[in-house]
Amino acid sequence: MEHIALYRAWRPQSFQDMVGQQHIIQTLQNAIREERISHAYLFNGPRGTGKTSAAKILAKAINCEKGPAIEPCNECETCKRITSGNIMDVLEIDAASNRGVEEIRDLREKVKYAPTEVRRKVYIIDEVHMLTTEAFNALLKTLEEPPGHVVFILATTEPHRLPATIISRCQRFDFRRVSLQEQTERLQLISEQEGLESERDALEYIARLSDGGMRDALSILDQVSSFTEGKITYSQVLQMTGGIASEQFAELASALLQNDVGKVLHMVESFMQEGKSAEKCMENLLYYFRDVLMIKMIPQAGDLTERMLNPDNFRETAAAFTKEQLFAMIDTLNHYQTEMKYATQPQMLFEVALLKLSSIPGSGASENASGAASSSGSSADASEVRQLKQQLAALEQKLDKALKSGIAAGGEAAASGNTGRRAPAPRISSAAKIPSQMTHYVSNRNHEDFAKISGSWSKVLQRVKEVKVTIHAWFVNCDPVSFHEDAILVAFKHDMHRETIEKSANKQVIESVLNEILGGTYRLVTMMQKDWMDAIEGTSDQPGEELKLEHEESANSDALVDEAIQLFGEELVVIKE
Repeated sequence: MEHIALYRAWRPQSFQDMVGQQHIIQTLQNAIREERISHAYLFNGPRGTGKTSAAKILAKAINCEKGPAIEPCNECETCKRITSGNIMDVLEIDAASNRGVEEIRDLREKVKYAPTEVRRKVYIIDEVHMLTTEAFNALLKTLEEPPGHVVFILATTEPHRLPATIISRCQRFDFRRVSLQEQTERLQLISEQEGLESERDALEYIARLSDGGMRDALSILDQVSSFTEGKITYSQVLQMTGGIASEQFAELASALLQNDVGKVLHMVESFMQEGKSAEKCMENLLYYFRDVLMIKMIPQAGDLTERMLNPDNFRETAAAFTKEQLFAMIDTLNHYQTEMKYATQPQMLFEVALLKLSSIPGSGASENASGAASSSGSSADASEVRQLKQQLAALEQKLDKALKSGIAAGGEAAASGNTGRRAPAPRISSAAKIPSQMTHYVSNRNHEDFAKISGSWSKVLQRVKEVKVTIHAWFVNCDPVSFHEDAILVAFKHDMHRETIEKSANKQVIESVLNEILGGTYRLVTMMQKDWMDAIEGTSDQPGEELKLEHEESANSDALVDEAIQLFGEELVVIKE
């Protein structure tokens, strides 16, 4: 549980106590001085930046017994009672707990009555984005026609969730994150006033951890001061907050660069033994490589680093990596950080992420050395490799074109005048490949074992959906039609769906699901539904069905041979049964 005693003691009581919001303070003070107080304000910004504090200070300033004044005196009875929350006409409402329409309707009824103790009633609605749609509609009527004695101050961290009709009726003030320098100076002042001996590096690290929120910075400072008994050091802050020094990450980065897997895993284990969480380590490592990237790309990046206190000490590390390598590392860490939110073994994912980082290709001492050594010999082989790649690409284009146009087109070309070659037999379907052993598939389509497979098919589809929903979207468009030995035959209505499932990665996922659900080792065989219907047409009544199918398989096999000869030439084609 966080300590908040320091925050209560140092919570801003006047505008001059506010840190980092000078543009808002000046605007509000000018409005008070010129007696142009608006009926509704919207304060939005990150947590801990002073939204609710500014609202209370504004309430005191316009109701101060010595005012209205640009600064509340904090001495009169009214200021003291507003500070302690003991005045009925200044009401702070938590919208997260009072988000219904009934609470807002009750507020509308009370708004009508004039204040009894101060000049103006002030309603501070915190986390206003939590209100329901009906509650917003009820509040809108009051904001449209407000009584002259009421001021509404709406505070939120998510202004995009507010209706535009509400925002348009308020004066909007955007609170910004407090800068690192302003936070550090305020923490230094508070430490001196509280009699704490604090290292500058420790205060800077606390400011970086707070992410621009002064309230969070004060809470961390109070927590650390309770642990350290009056003296705050950088190492103690790291120990209390679960952070890791940048120097340790530099050592880890060096091990990754050298592909020293043993050292990487040993360091992870030492982090865990020190009580660090895998999630916190992943977050800090992500910040570290982000900072290294800043140093790599921007020479003077001292003010841009998130966790590094002395960026100059890490320029050598930054020089050892390429920009592309750092981008890939950050992408990998970000991916595994997202996966870690749902993992039951986060440490394992952290280790996998680090091993993945060590395998990312890029620059480094070893790569640069090997590149320099082989540069003279590689140029001689480069042209030959390029030539082979071009030949392979040309063959792939020819094969792809043949599969799309179909072997039947080759038969038409031969019939139109190419009499020198053997005319290929027509295929059952121009765009589909017919599986071998069709006779067995046709005869097994009513087998009792296949009935069991069909009965479990809904479970197969559901499991595929759980594993990868994109594969399920394509796979759901097929039906199981037969089996033979370890092969399950499915038929597709559309060729595009079948081609997608035939990709190696997709097919591997489906086969693993088949093995899991059906309990065995199965492989997936696909064909088009039209071809399957042609294959089984009339087989139930005609005794010569097997001869017919065997003839079709033989014709189809001859067609494939003819197409191969046309593509590659008779010298390169070897026919095997």
